[in-house]
Amino acid sequence: MSLIVGLMVLGLGLVMLEIFIPGGIVGVFGGISMIAAVVIAYQDLGTEGALITFGIGLVGLVACLWFEFKVLPKTPAGKRLFLQDQVAGKSQHDVADQSMIGKEATTATALAPSGYVILDGKKLEAFSKSGFLEKGESVTIDSYDQFKVTVSKK
Repeated sequence: MSLIVGLMVLGLGLVMLEIFIPGGIVGVFGGISMIAAVVIAYQDLGTEGALITFGIGLVGLVACLWFEFKVLPKTPAGKRLFLQDQVAGKSQHDVADQSMIGKEATTATALAPSGYVILDGKKLEAFSKSGFLEKGESVTIDSYDQFKVTVSKK
C-alpha cells in the first residue's frame, strides 16, 4: 500500500516539477509513475482498488494543474516565472497598402532579385520581376503581400 501511495505522490510531484523543468521528460516520468501506481493497486487490491487509485490520481492531477495555472501565477515566485504583461502589436508590420501600387521607388540595395527599396522614406523589402537591379535605380511598385513588395524596372 505504501508503494502505491509513494508512486502516486512521486508522479504528482514530477508533474508539478514539469513547470520548472520544461521539455516533457519529467512529466512523462510522472505519468508513468502514476500509471505504475494504478497497475500495482490492481495487482494488490483488485479492480476496486485500481479504480480508487485512478480516481485519486485524477483528482490530484487536476488539483496540481489548477494550482500551477491559477494560484501559482499570483504568488511572488509565480510572478517571476510567468509572463504578466501582454505583448502588444503584430509580428509583422504592414508593408504596404493598395495605394502604393504604381508608385515610383528607388532601390536601396541591389535587387538580385530581392533586396530593399525606398518608398516615401520607408525602407521596404522588395522582389524584382525584372531580374537583377543595381542600387539607386528607379522602379515601379507592381504588387505587395504581407512581407514584401514586387517591383519592376521603370
